[in-house]
Amino acid sequence: WDPDINATDVGVTVKKGVVSLTGYVPFYMHKYEAENAAKRVKGVLGIASDIEVHPPSRHQKTDPELARAALEAISIELPSSHEQFKVIAKDGWLTLEGEAEWQYQRNQAEVAARKLHGVKGVINRVVLKPRVAPVEIKTKIENAFRRSAEVDAQNIDVSADGGEVSLAGTVSSWSEKQAAERTAWRAPGVVKVYNHINIVG
Repeated sequence: WDPDINATDVGVTVKKGVVSLTGYVPFYMHKYEAENAAKRVKGVLGIASDIEVHPPSRHQKTDPELARAALEAISIELPSSHEQFKVIAKDGWLTLEGEAEWQYQRNQAEVAARKLHGVKGVINRVVLKPRVAPVEIKTKIENAFRRSAEVDAQNIDVSADGGEVSLAGTVSSWSEKQAAERTAWRAPGVVKVYNHINIVG
């Protein structure tokens, strides 16, 4: 159902709720989107992805070229905080390092790197170090769950210890579980989210 992915390039097998993906795609974004598409299917409990990225020759870049392109993309995406990030390129894989005050900065840096042609994968090792002490994190997350159309707030329990948040309870799909985690990450002061939510069919 994803128009950006050529379904004939990706093989799919399923056993006991675990989806195995195989095949070849020209861009890392296609691999990423294929994995996300599988996660959105109700009943999926796990993903084993063996999809390989084989960039077309015209899009292949050397590691220094990829590192420079990633830094430039991050500077466009995060103009006020891009200097906090470092990029290490090896064999087409990009590793992001540095510090971020907010989870959205960490995410946007990865998104910027993920879109580049020639990239085979992205490893995000950016560390969260918020400057503001977390205040009422639990309440803020619970209120955000109630406002979210993606999350059934009644079945999710939230607990917070400083900036570390734990989620428990049940949801009906992998995508709802991930939506709950994304919502928790958006609360100010959150540095870690433990997602213990169970998926029930």
